[in-house]
Amino acid sequence: MTGMTNPAQAKAAKEATDWIIRLHEAPEDRELKAEFDVWCAQDPLHLDAWNATRRTADLMAGIAPLGADQAKDGKADWQRFLDARRASEDDLADVRTAAGEDAIAARAEETAKVIAAQSRFKKRGNTSWRGIGLGGIAIAASLVAAIIGPRIATEMQADHFTKTAEITTVTLADNSTVTLAPESAIKVRMDGTTRFVELLSGEAFFEVTPDPQKPFTVGADAVTVTVLGTGFDVSDTAGRSSVAVEHGLVRVENAPTVPPVSELLEAGQQARVSRDGQVRRSTAPASQIAAWRHNQLIAQDQPLGEIVDRLRRYYTGTIVITDAELSRQTVTGVYRLDDPISALRGMARAQKATVREITPWLLVVSPS
Repeated sequence: MTGMTNPAQAKAAKEATDWIIRLHEAPEDRELKAEFDVWCAQDPLHLDAWNATRRTADLMAGIAPLGADQAKDGKADWQRFLDARRASEDDLADVRTAAGEDAIAARAEETAKVIAAQSRFKKRGNTSWRGIGLGGIAIAASLVAAIIGPRIATEMQADHFTKTAEITTVTLADNSTVTLAPESAIKVRMDGTTRFVELLSGEAFFEVTPDPQKPFTVGADAVTVTVLGTGFDVSDTAGRSSVAVEHGLVRVENAPTVPPVSELLEAGQQARVSRDGQVRRSTAPASQIAAWRHNQLIAQDQPLGEIVDRLRRYYTGTIVITDAELSRQTVTGVYRLDDPISALRGMARAQKATVREITPWLLVVSPS
């Protein structure tokens, strides 16, 4: 698929933000530094993402925090911070009228200045509020690099999209419906001969109106899903596309790989296809397909890091896992998506891990 936002770039940006926080919390940890060096060397995208995050941090470091005369609105620092963030998200419509990377860069820089001006932290009771040092910079860098930039780039080309914790259903021209999970975006092409939807980011459930003369096709990264009439879920995360069928029949293909992927899926069957053509099939009760539509997150022996990636779409701040081994531990359970903090704490307890709420928009998960 083509588009301004590469899922691998968005993933690298999030990982770079995780690294800046982990390295700040353990600056003398040689093993952690060695692991970071390996990450940088794995992919040129990693180093690019790290450099971009550091540039954002440098920008924020040069901006003074709010003065006392600017704090008379009666709001807590974090409340003003979130107000600024919401204002920037509500203003996306204006950004969408501009074109190209210049508009994205300008909005990112402007947002960085607002965030830096709002980011003062204090000690209140037993809650740790960091100074405007690297910890505060990392939070702001996370919002700009991992949310504002990639999200604006995706939404500028999308026909329909959702924000954090938002679920919406769209009726297409052929009366098919698409239910978008939070932080998801699609681009639609409907004409006399074509019914095509590109999943630009996130996850969506499709209820397709049958038309034997005009197959319905969904594209997600390098994977193509073709149906005549069915209900199925498609997600695109970290270089892997997943398809799960609630009812009907679909064909999942990944033509660029050698040999090409071609999988036929029936009700209750799922397939996860990576960019290199590796396929992992599984089954699940039809009632569990796209359980997020009912505010449920169902994990079945899946890595904690992968499950937290899904949970992040429902939390308005940033979630960081500080330990790579912890991130790889598997999780099984059913969690409520309408209370992401409680869900995260439940996952952490099962792994004997701890969740710290550093600020109202930063949760850090680490081994106990």
